[in-house]
Amino acid sequence: MNIHEYQAKELLKSFGVPVPNGDVAFNDKQAAQVAEELGGSRWVVKAQIHAGGRGKAGGVKVVDSIDQVKKAADAMIGHRLVTHQTGPAGSMVQRVWIEQASDIKHEFYLGFVIDRATQRITVIASSEGGMDIEEVAQAHPDKIVKEVVDPAIGLRDFQCRKVATAIGLKGKLMPQMVKLMKAIYRCMRDKDVLQAEINPLAVVGDGDEKLMVLDAKFSFDDNALFRQRGVTDLRDLAEEDPKEVEATGHGLNYIALDGNIGCIVNGAGLAMASLDAITLHGGRPANFLDVGGGASPEKVTNACRIVLQDPNVKCILVNIFAGINRCDWIAQGLIQACNSLQIKVPLIVRLAGTNVEEGRQILAESGLSFITAENLDAAAAKAVATVQG
Repeated sequence: MNIHEYQAKELLKSFGVPVPNGDVAFNDKQAAQVAEELGGSRWVVKAQIHAGGRGKAGGVKVVDSIDQVKKAADAMIGHRLVTHQTGPAGSMVQRVWIEQASDIKHEFYLGFVIDRATQRITVIASSEGGMDIEEVAQAHPDKIVKEVVDPAIGLRDFQCRKVATAIGLKGKLMPQMVKLMKAIYRCMRDKDVLQAEINPLAVVGDGDEKLMVLDAKFSFDDNALFRQRGVTDLRDLAEEDPKEVEATGHGLNYIALDGNIGCIVNGAGLAMASLDAITLHGGRPANFLDVGGGASPEKVTNACRIVLQDPNVKCILVNIFAGINRCDWIAQGLIQACNSLQIKVPLIVRLAGTNVEEGRQILAESGLSFITAENLDAAAAKAVATVQG
């Protein structure tokens, strides 16, 4: 689950992390009011969407008058912002964040991520902030520093100082960096954050320089939201694919892709293998959908309905290896879906495991035109051949 920048900043602030003063606005008049209450002579107007690259796409404006604040907010709110992370369709801007402009002396990158290889939180930092960290890692790998955190003892002061030294922070900024990094680490640990990206972390001010988080991007562990009620309240459903939101409500794991072969599979590993098999045969999967264990006929019907909401879907591949599931349940669900949804696209079905013979018999006696396959490879080949005519 992702949250907006302003929500991430409010969360960080609650852990003692320095962030600029600001507030959110939902129209140009509110934006002007926020700027007036903040005071000063320069402000930053930032579009709030769940995507990076906003600055390059015109979603971040530095202005020096209240009238310009209103104009910038009006130009963003109610319009789609297209960045390299949103795709060509872009994302609708429904709110903006207004903050006092900072006198930036230097920008850094700071990230906290879960390293799947070490199964530990890893700190990633660079002296090259304000730009895509992927580009820095590719062009200047020597400017990337990493520090792995031992979960038994947490992030230590010497590790923070090591990171600070590596990116060029010293003097009065060193203890600030230690305090800031440990606060972000506590936030990540306590709130079940999968990724906390601070870009840029900046040195601001004229005489008395200090560190300030100017942008923040947070991603949370969906599986831990049951114990993070405060985090769940930050979820913005308008920023998510409606199909994915509906699937979650039915206990389905759905991720939209850009292909034309719909996929209904049980088990994440088998679902990934199904996507690979389709791609291997020259096809393009339209989605990842895991019905999980114990899929009832109603659950299968809901899965079909959600997959078919994508107008690009030309056929559906159903790949079930039943353990907890039962093939006869799946077969009944597919028949129910065909009858209630009036499915017009071809259904390629591969069943294996518990009650497989009963399931195949139910499909054969249904009077419906299912295309069956004995294994995944054959099913994927038939799905691709069906789409290609």
